[in-house]
Amino acid sequence: MPSVVTARQEWEQGSRRLDDLRGDRRLYARLLHDVELVTDELQRRFGAGFTLQELAAAYERAEDWTRHILEERGAPGWPTRLTTVLDAAFHSYARGAVDYQP
Repeated sequence: MPSVVTARQEWEQGSRRLDDLRGDRRLYARLLHDVELVTDELQRRFGAGFTLQELAAAYERAEDWTRHILEERGAPGWPTRLTTVLDAAFHSYARGAVDYQP
Protein backbone atom coordinates (compact mmCIF):
# COMPACT_ATOMS: atom_id res chain seq x y z
CA MET A 1 0.00 0.00 0.00
CA PRO A 2 1.57 3.32 -1.06
CA SER A 3 2.15 6.00 1.53
CA VAL A 4 -0.08 9.00 1.00
CA VAL A 5 2.26 11.13 3.12
CA THR A 6 5.29 10.25 0.99
CA ALA A 7 3.39 10.74 -2.25
CA ARG A 8 2.11 14.14 -1.14
CA GLN A 9 5.65 15.20 -0.21
CA GLU A 10 6.87 14.24 -3.68
CA TRP A 11 3.96 16.08 -5.31
CA GLU A 12 4.69 19.19 -3.25
CA GLN A 13 8.37 19.08 -4.24
CA GLY A 14 7.40 18.83 -7.90
CA SER A 15 5.09 21.80 -7.56
CA ARG A 16 7.91 23.81 -5.95
CA ARG A 17 10.32 22.83 -8.74
CA LEU A 18 7.75 24.05 -11.24
CA ASP A 19 7.32 27.35 -9.39
CA ASP A 20 11.09 27.81 -9.29
CA LEU A 21 11.10 27.89 -13.11
CA ARG A 22 8.69 30.83 -13.45
CA GLY A 23 11.59 33.08 -14.43
CA ASP A 24 12.09 31.19 -17.68
CA ARG A 25 8.81 32.10 -19.38
CA ARG A 26 9.19 29.81 -22.35
CA LEU A 27 10.12 26.75 -20.29
CA TYR A 28 7.48 27.53 -17.67
CA ALA A 29 4.76 27.79 -20.32
CA ARG A 30 5.86 24.47 -21.81
CA LEU A 31 5.78 22.85 -18.36
CA LEU A 32 2.31 24.21 -17.64
CA HIS A 33 1.13 22.76 -20.94
CA ASP A 34 2.55 19.36 -20.02
CA VAL A 35 1.04 19.54 -16.51
CA GLU A 36 -2.32 20.28 -18.11
CA LEU A 37 -2.01 17.21 -20.33
CA VAL A 38 -1.34 14.99 -17.31
CA THR A 39 -4.09 16.65 -15.27
CA ASP A 40 -6.56 16.06 -18.11
CA GLU A 41 -5.62 12.37 -18.07
CA LEU A 42 -6.10 12.24 -14.30
CA GLN A 43 -9.55 13.76 -14.77
CA ARG A 44 -10.35 11.16 -17.40
CA ARG A 45 -9.16 8.32 -15.18
CA PHE A 46 -10.62 9.47 -11.86
CA GLY A 47 -13.32 12.04 -12.42
CA ALA A 48 -14.80 13.06 -9.08
CA GLY A 49 -15.05 11.10 -5.86
CA PHE A 50 -11.50 9.75 -5.51
CA THR A 51 -9.40 9.50 -2.36
CA LEU A 52 -5.80 10.43 -1.75
CA GLN A 53 -5.02 6.74 -1.20
CA GLU A 54 -6.42 5.91 -4.65
CA LEU A 55 -4.43 8.74 -6.17
CA ALA A 56 -1.23 7.62 -4.39
CA ALA A 57 -1.76 4.09 -5.71
CA ALA A 58 -2.14 5.43 -9.25
CA TYR A 59 0.97 7.58 -8.80
CA GLU A 60 3.09 4.47 -8.32
CA ARG A 61 2.22 3.41 -11.89
CA ALA A 62 1.80 6.83 -13.49
CA GLU A 63 5.23 7.29 -15.02
CA ASP A 64 4.47 4.88 -17.88
CA TRP A 65 1.20 6.47 -18.98
CA THR A 66 2.57 9.96 -18.38
CA ARG A 67 5.55 9.16 -20.58
CA HIS A 68 3.17 7.93 -23.28
CA ILE A 69 1.00 11.07 -23.13
CA LEU A 70 3.99 13.39 -23.27
CA GLU A 71 5.51 11.45 -26.14
CA GLU A 72 2.28 11.79 -28.11
CA ARG A 73 1.22 15.32 -27.21
CA GLY A 74 3.97 16.96 -25.20
CA ALA A 75 6.56 19.43 -26.33
CA PRO A 76 10.10 18.39 -27.31
CA GLY A 77 12.44 17.80 -24.40
CA TRP A 78 9.78 16.35 -22.10
CA PRO A 79 11.98 13.51 -20.72
CA THR A 80 14.03 15.96 -18.69
CA ARG A 81 10.85 17.39 -17.18
CA LEU A 82 8.89 14.18 -16.59
CA THR A 83 9.19 14.03 -12.79
CA THR A 84 8.43 17.71 -12.28
CA VAL A 85 5.41 17.57 -14.59
CA LEU A 86 4.09 14.35 -13.05
CA ASP A 87 4.49 15.53 -9.47
CA ALA A 88 3.05 19.00 -10.11
CA ALA A 89 0.01 17.53 -11.88
CA PHE A 90 -0.68 15.10 -9.05
CA HIS A 91 -0.17 17.90 -6.51
CA SER A 92 -2.77 20.06 -8.23
CA TYR A 93 -5.23 17.22 -8.83
CA ALA A 94 -5.01 15.94 -5.23
CA ARG A 95 -6.91 19.01 -4.08
CA GLY A 96 -10.04 17.46 -5.57
CA ALA A 97 -9.84 14.32 -3.43
CA VAL A 98 -12.82 13.73 -1.15
CA ASP A 99 -10.46 13.41 1.82
CA TYR A 100 -8.08 16.27 0.91
CA GLN A 101 -6.81 18.43 3.73
CA PRO A 102 -4.08 21.05 3.25
